[in-house]
Amino acid sequence: MKKILLITDGACIGNPGPGGWACLLRFGEVKRELFGFDPHTTNNRMELMAPIQGFLALKEPCEVEITTDSMYVLEGITRWIVDWKRRHWWFKRGPVRNVDLWMELDELNRRHQTRWVWTKGHAGHPDNTRCDLLAETAAATQRSSWPDNRPHAPLHLNLGAGYVPPRPQAGLFDAPEDDEEEPASETAGFA
Repeated sequence: MKKILLITDGACIGNPGPGGWACLLRFGEVKRELFGFDPHTTNNRMELMAPIQGFLALKEPCEVEITTDSMYVLEGITRWIVDWKRRHWWFKRGPVRNVDLWMELDELNRRHQTRWVWTKGHAGHPDNTRCDLLAETAAATQRSSWPDNRPHAPLHLNLGAGYVPPRPQAGLFDAPEDDEEEPASETAGFA
């Protein structure tokens, strides 16, 4: 199985506002950079889009180490997603935010053997610094790495930002342990 390094970052000018995402893939000595944009988005959506696009670039199942500076992405994909899926992507008062991208990331993550790693942003990690520059530039210029300047590669699920999952059956939130709401870091809007 091929071993891939995937480094990701997202950026937004304002939140919401014009956004950009970037990822860098490494396989041995081979390096590939991808970046794209969204004219009206949030930083968290761009942080999610970066690993999604990195995964979409892989043509076969791989062993992938994903480095992100977003605790939202790291905690979401490694911890929170278990409960989100158990609750059919719902909290008591509404669906998980960015559920369309979380569902996409979950599907792609399961195709590979993954290890998620956090790095502090702007702390000297060369590939994270490069992704930060690419994402910020994409947000500012609304340009992508594709010759036709499309914002990103087509998504498998292609649910869209307005997607709302079907409401879960009655009684799903009756147990005391289901009283939780969205994690504080998700609602705080940090990346």
